[in-house]
Amino acid sequence: MSDRKTFLSEIEKSLADATFIKFTLGNYKGADKHLQRIHVRLVETKKGVRLFFLYRSETRDTAKNYDQREGLKIIADAIGSEFFSGHLFTTEYDFQLEISKKGKTRLNIGKPTFKTRPPLGHDREKSKQIDPNSFYLKALGISDETGRVRDREQNKWKQINKFVEVLNSLVDKSALKDREKIRIVDMGAGKGYLTFAAYDYFKNIRGVDVEITGVDTKSALVELSNGIAAASGFDGLQFIVGTIAEHEVGDVHILIALHACNTATDDALYKGIAADAELIVAAPCCHQEIRQQIKPPAMLRDILKHGVMLERIAETLTDGLRSLLLERNGYATKLFEFVSTEHTPKNNMLVGTRLSSPKPTEEIQKQIDEIKLTYNIREQHLEKLLSVPPRVSERGTT
Repeated sequence: MSDRKTFLSEIEKSLADATFIKFTLGNYKGADKHLQRIHVRLVETKKGVRLFFLYRSETRDTAKNYDQREGLKIIADAIGSEFFSGHLFTTEYDFQLEISKKGKTRLNIGKPTFKTRPPLGHDREKSKQIDPNSFYLKALGISDETGRVRDREQNKWKQINKFVEVLNSLVDKSALKDREKIRIVDMGAGKGYLTFAAYDYFKNIRGVDVEITGVDTKSALVELSNGIAAASGFDGLQFIVGTIAEHEVGDVHILIALHACNTATDDALYKGIAADAELIVAAPCCHQEIRQQIKPPAMLRDILKHGVMLERIAETLTDGLRSLLLERNGYATKLFEFVSTEHTPKNNMLVGTRLSSPKPTEEIQKQIDEIKLTYNIREQHLEKLLSVPPRVSERGTT
């Protein structure tokens, strides 16, 4: 039997006798200029145990899952035609196949890297912290196959758990505390680390019937995230392509917008207010709108001539006005420091909790007007949006 046939036979055998850990295809020589490798592992879905394929490339990742027969055929067709190396990990042996340009093969067999199989299911004992062994964290590269958080992802891991901790506290102090069904929209979900964690937390830790929609402009990230959500069995989690300004949130209980740039944060806050969301959670960044308008009062002219100071006051005024506008529209607010991330040094979090008895608006509006007058601010995007009555479709119910 040739090395290639032996290798393929060992893959099939390891799946049959439950010793399979994972499989990778590398040394890609196909037509796709960006594709680099394929990672394959097992995952438990509603359709049974399937092979989860993660296609890694320079520009995007794509996730798909197949039944074992179809997955094995894809692997067999790829080895020697597009991919010229394969690495099979089992609990008994590691197998590595190399194919040269001239078609010569070499099969190396070594001691197993992993001696126990990772769990396939998604159920686990209740805990206050997200489980690093969760499938989606492995698929997103936060943790490795053993469930250990990767060293380079420690900051992201801290952010995930801090985010869950904040959500837990906010929900417990809101009208959503005992609600059995919650709908969440995450505006600008990106790769979805926190979107997945929010779903996992509400569904598996809090035991809530949760529905989450992640919105992002990048179709490649949306496709990847939907693939991982399907493979995770997260039926109530979906990602769609769209912009914050144009997406209709419908009925929403919690609106999230983390690191939406400049006035995109205002668009998200407006969507939450217009939908009467119980909670609005935002982490603003790139405060450009007001900075370009500010003309410092005489007593601060020589202080704010320094760019770094002007930037700081612009951030303070922008988020301060956003907080006041939330309060003017029936929300209690908190503005506090969130953990820093690898994406941006901006780490303030602005939270609005809808009040059953809103505060009088006159004094709040007076403060807003005085701040704008003092710093010669002509307009602020959220205030401008709120001056126009929302469309009926933007109004939510609780």
